[in-house]
Amino acid sequence: MKKIIGRVDIVDFPKLGLFNIDVKIDTGAYTSAIHCSKIIEENNTLRCIFNSKTHKNFGKTEIIFEEFSRTDVKSSNGFKENRYKVKSEVVFFGKTYKINLTLSTRDDMRFPVLIGRQFLKQKFLVDVDQENLSHLTSKA
Repeated sequence: MKKIIGRVDIVDFPKLGLFNIDVKIDTGAYTSAIHCSKIIEENNTLRCIFNSKTHKNFGKTEIIFEEFSRTDVKSSNGFKENRYKVKSEVVFFGKTYKINLTLSTRDDMRFPVLIGRQFLKQKFLVDVDQENLSHLTSKA
């Protein structure tokens, strides 16, 4: 049975050292995206700095990915952008799930993370009247 998730939530990305992160559940997006302030590709690795002045709980976390790829992402305004994609983990309702994340500068966006359909399918149903269901469950 699929769990019901609201339109926004607060989740953890333990492998990225990011906790209590605001996420927007976006059924219009195929891939999930996370804010990354700086990306340096060197020696077949990807050095990512997850830092933000506008998004709370984004400190100066730096992660080096050995595995990454590139993918084309079409944004809501119709522009195609080639982005880095990494694999990580996210915690919803106390359970850890694997997730693919594209890296994007989202300082000007309200949410540092979008959770897209690719991750949601076969796991969650979205109830747009609800908020923070996973976060509220984990605090209970």
